[in-house]
Amino acid sequence: MAEGQEKGMRVLALVPARGGSKSMPRKNIQRLGDHPLIAYSIAASLAANKVERVVVSTDDQEIGEISRAFGAEVPFLRPHHLAEDDTPDLPVFQHALEWFAEHEDYRPDIVLHVRPTSPLRPAGLLDRGIEILLAEPRADSARAVVPSGENPYKMWRPAGDGRIVPLLESEGVEVYNMPRQLLPRTFWQTGHLDVIRVQTILLKRSMTGTFVLPIAMDPDYAIDIDQPRDMERAERLLLEGRLPLISPVMPSKR
Repeated sequence: MAEGQEKGMRVLALVPARGGSKSMPRKNIQRLGDHPLIAYSIAASLAANKVERVVVSTDDQEIGEISRAFGAEVPFLRPHHLAEDDTPDLPVFQHALEWFAEHEDYRPDIVLHVRPTSPLRPAGLLDRGIEILLAEPRADSARAVVPSGENPYKMWRPAGDGRIVPLLESEGVEVYNMPRQLLPRTFWQTGHLDVIRVQTILLKRSMTGTFVLPIAMDPDYAIDIDQPRDMERAERLLLEGRLPLISPVMPSKR
């Protein structure tokens, strides 16, 4: 059991990493600094005191081998039909939880969604996220967020007849014409961390549920690797060295 883990509370960190990616081939194992991209999320998960197990769910043998080298478990290969471009997160997590229950009789209470495409994380983020969820018994999940760069109350969408209409309606008030300072606060979800009660996934069949708590993050960390330019920005931040980060440990030094 991990040091500092809540008594009787079993926490699984799951890093989903499929082999395919159209925007960046082999994205999850491309080099970021001195390490494969996925190694950063594995390192953050291993560093969390409240995490019991760190598992990578992948359909790809090479990703599995690299993940093991950096300290993660890869007890199964994910079926290919759960690793398509349009595969949502829910069936991936259902598959992992059902596999553990069937093959190891292992049933965690909380599962962390630790995406490899958000590699830059401050120390303590995962433990803080777990504490936020555990402090509110009514909560189904908690997720990392930053203040929205652009307020959605000033966003518009096509109506289909040549017009644009407000993305968000506010009855009787032209909220899109209000000063920015008077608009409601809004947040953007990052990919750094979701903390989810397993019952939310298995019983409510949801990755969030309806009672969701925020895990506030410094926006400087908010990078999602989707295009080569995102990797270039992450590389620049690594070189600058101004953000305290959890970095991977080389396999030979483990």
